[in-house]
Amino acid sequence: MRTTVRMNDELLTSAKEYASRTGRTLTSLIEDGLREVLSRQEAGPSRVVNLETSPGGPCQGVNIDNAASLLDLMG
Repeated sequence: MRTTVRMNDELLTSAKEYASRTGRTLTSLIEDGLREVLSRQEAGPSRVVNLETSPGGPCQGVNIDNAASLLDLMG
């Protein structure tokens, strides 16, 4: 089926360059992109996990802003 698609000029240029570099057609690149987006929709929304911390827990005294001290503790 043929259709007309309007898109940003820079995006189209980048897509054409990518398709050329990878030995593909622009059509196949667009089709794969649409399949990817649609498959994510079918899979449902990403799951968000909220992690709670509590003072005095098992990692009391650990400073997560100090990578060197974390490495020492893990060592």
